[in-house]
Amino acid sequence: MSKRPKIRISIIDRRGEKGCHRGHKIGQTFDYDTQRGDICPMAMHCGFPYIDILRYGGSVPGQPKGVAEFCCSDADTIMVFKAEIVND
Repeated sequence: MSKRPKIRISIIDRRGEKGCHRGHKIGQTFDYDTQRGDICPMAMHCGFPYIDILRYGGSVPGQPKGVAEFCCSDADTIMVFKAEIVND
C-alpha cells in the first residue's frame, strides 16, 4: 500500500465585506495532517471531499492536477481555500 500524499491547505481569497468569523486571513497555510483542527469546521466540511479526491489519486474537473480550490459555506464572508499535494 502506498503512502498517502501530504496536503497543504492555503487561504487564497476572501469574498464579502465582513471578516472571517474564525479569524482566518488570506495567506495562511495549514498542513492537513497536523493542523486541520486549526481550520474552521465549516471550511473543512466543504473541503473534505476535495481533499479526499486528491489524496486517493483523483482530480477535480477544471483544476490543475494535484490542486482543488473550494470555499467555506459562510454566506457573510466566503473564504477561498486551495488544497494541493505537496511533493517532498
